[in-house]
Amino acid sequence: MSIIRFLFCILLGLSLPVMAEGPAIGYVKTVKGDAVVVTDGKQVKAEIGTPVLNGSTLKTGTNASLGVTFKDNTVMSFGPNTELTVDEYIYSPNKGKLKLGATMAKGTLAYLSGAIAKIKPDAVSVKTPTGTIGVRGTHFVLKVEEE
Repeated sequence: MSIIRFLFCILLGLSLPVMAEGPAIGYVKTVKGDAVVVTDGKQVKAEIGTPVLNGSTLKTGTNASLGVTFKDNTVMSFGPNTELTVDEYIYSPNKGKLKLGATMAKGTLAYLSGAIAKIKPDAVSVKTPTGTIGVRGTHFVLKVEEE
């Protein structure tokens, strides 16, 4: 009987969808209202502790807010009707590899720099539909209006 259970578990594991590669790069720290984290097409309700991975899209609904802290202590706070995708996040200071690239489609963002921007400011950028913000300071606020 146990060999059948073992084979069943193996087959079940093989049929599960593959999740995004790599470990979590950050975590949801605060959430109010309806917010989701979308990774590899899979949408999960944002709750405190929800992991954020490379390629994750963070979305907030009407009257919602969301706070995310990344491994390097970068903090991003999102207002209502916001959508931001983490395009690339690399935090390996011992190897000199640092990068935070994101694309914001709409909404509001309050950004507080972590170690990446402090060690290598030119390694952080946020793209918008009309331009790119290069981070050279410790914090900024961004608003992208829908077209």
